[in-house]
Amino acid sequence: MDAGSLSLVIPAYNEATVIRQAVAEAETALGQLFAKFEILVIDDGSTDATASLVRQMNAPHTRLIRHGLNRGYGAALRTGFEQARFNLVAFTDADCQFDLLDLGPMARIAAEQPIVAGWRVDRKDSHRRRFYSWGYNVLARGLLSTRVRDCDCALKVFRREALMKLMPESSGFFVNSEMLTRARLIGFEVAEMPVTHRPRLGGESKVSLLDIPRTLRTMLAFWWNHLVIGRMSKAPSALLQTRIMLTEPEVPLPVADRLPSSEPVLPVEHPEPRREAA
Repeated sequence: MDAGSLSLVIPAYNEATVIRQAVAEAETALGQLFAKFEILVIDDGSTDATASLVRQMNAPHTRLIRHGLNRGYGAALRTGFEQARFNLVAFTDADCQFDLLDLGPMARIAAEQPIVAGWRVDRKDSHRRRFYSWGYNVLARGLLSTRVRDCDCALKVFRREALMKLMPESSGFFVNSEMLTRARLIGFEVAEMPVTHRPRLGGESKVSLLDIPRTLRTMLAFWWNHLVIGRMSKAPSALLQTRIMLTEPEVPLPVADRLPSSEPVLPVEHPEPRREAA
């Protein structure tokens, strides 16, 4: 496995206050870590200046792909996954809460494991947000057997051949649980690694209280259709996801605040993604 190249997918919806820094940090960090890399900003129908700000940047490794309408977090990830060109594919959020130098050790682990999932050490979110996340993780582990401690951590790395078998159908925030459940049923091993978490630098979280019942409804429907009556419930019980814990984080250097830039890339309208059988 070539760990010298990586595609990074960044979904963005109305992130004008932070998108320039998100792209700048990604260009700087990945430039230090990988011989070849690309950054795919998926503008999910933003109504602010997110797309125009990306176009104005001199970011030589960044591609902007736009959805004409807001399709949802999961749909933006799928668009990015389908467009990614390298053997390792990662994703993160546009809110700059992760130190992308953590992708270095994660990529090295991905040379041995098909999926590497981060978990947020010393998480910097509010007490309420952490409580909601704790409850969701307990439910996801109990109902879906996701078997990871931080299901929705937005720093994950996939080997491309594994990712193509995990492409999400959900368009919303259930996407992480869906992909990890598919991985367990297929039999893919998932390595976990502690990652640095930082306070949000600007803008607002796109997760609201209204998303909680929506996500729970999606989870219950997925559980019933795929784990109870669906074809995926017939997967052999021997195909269980292995949980691999790495307890010693590699402490990276801080990402530089500024970077050199490149010519902007014109937006690409992407066709409606195909739905694949689970």
